[in-house]
Amino acid sequence: MSYENKIMQMKKLLGKKTETKQEKPKFVKPDQPSYVEKWEEAGLTVVENDFGICFKRVMTYPLDYRHGHYRLEELFEAIALWEEADDHPYKTTFDDTLVFFDTETTGLKGVGTHIFLLGFLETDEEQFTLTQYVLADPSNEAALLFESKLWQRAVTVVSYNGKSFDWPQLETRWTLNQAYIPKLRAQKQIDLLHSTKRLWKNDLEKMKLTTIEQEKLGFQRVGDIPGFLAPIIYFDAIKSGEADALMKVLQHNEWDLLSLVTLYVHSTKLLFQQNLQDSATTHTNIGKWYHDLKLKNTGSQVLTNVTQAFEEHETGLAHYYLGLEQKREGQHGEAIASLLKAIPAIDVPFQIKAYEQIAILTEHQQKNYPLAADFARAALRLISQHPKWTNEQQTKQRQKWEKRIHRLAIKQMKDN
Repeated sequence: MSYENKIMQMKKLLGKKTETKQEKPKFVKPDQPSYVEKWEEAGLTVVENDFGICFKRVMTYPLDYRHGHYRLEELFEAIALWEEADDHPYKTTFDDTLVFFDTETTGLKGVGTHIFLLGFLETDEEQFTLTQYVLADPSNEAALLFESKLWQRAVTVVSYNGKSFDWPQLETRWTLNQAYIPKLRAQKQIDLLHSTKRLWKNDLEKMKLTTIEQEKLGFQRVGDIPGFLAPIIYFDAIKSGEADALMKVLQHNEWDLLSLVTLYVHSTKLLFQQNLQDSATTHTNIGKWYHDLKLKNTGSQVLTNVTQAFEEHETGLAHYYLGLEQKREGQHGEAIASLLKAIPAIDVPFQIKAYEQIAILTEHQQKNYPLAADFARAALRLISQHPKWTNEQQTKQRQKWEKRIHRLAIKQMKDN
């Protein structure tokens, strides 16, 4: 073998990396807590798996079970409405497995925050079943996560702020246990808090679930514990071994989950205009939501209904958003009329926006430069009344409108 060939073989040998198979660290199953029997006496069941134990509580409800204004079986009516509907954040079908999901945690953030309660509510079309898993103690966390079966099932998770809080917290805890348990599956998410803000913006001051229950769902909690006490109660239950107060936390979680079902039903019926009474603001929000989703016909119809069903002083924003929709559809005369009707009943920031849209339409579509200049001057007079603009912002806006007025004057001279 030549010298060159020997060098090439040596390079190949040196280039080969020794592959070493990394084994998962051996899991040491934790001991059972001393208070297992006491927690069982309180109404919990022990579940044991390869990673330790957790506690479980199961409740069932007949389809006609009433929570506030609604029976749970009305969920099926809501799904049927979405079956034939356009795409929407709420949309689901009977092919989806809906799981209403809520957690209770020992804090709000950080790797030291544990999930001590996982709550699930779902239906098999014969009844509704609530399943709650309780963390036995922090050493048994892998057992709790594994028992949830979220590594195994493909579902649609319905929550209240779950997309921003509960699910990211779950992902964090799962990551810390990933050396031992199967990978968490990604799930389709429907977050009712995000949608609730769209429905009741400028209508409800607070968006807490308990507020929604009282104001919209007809449910009043009796004997509920404040949510901020939940982690204190849990730690006390671990320390003392007594679970009586902890059962009240599970009741709190149970009400949360039942309210998620009825909130989904109520919101769906509102979105489909199922003869529900609500404010002009709420129905305007619905029309705007459809508008933002580019569901044009639906948005226009909802907004038109608002302008016809409520008093003029309540319909300013409905006329404003309807005007934007009409402008987009090329209905320029109708758009100007709607925007003009909006102005007396909307706040200054929206008035300025409305005048801008009218000025654009009268200049570019109607070629009426004097009228466009009049609308521009009306907007210019409002700039100093804007509640949020600084002096610098007001100056920039004045320059913008004065430039528009100057351009319109030139166009008018040329036209003459």
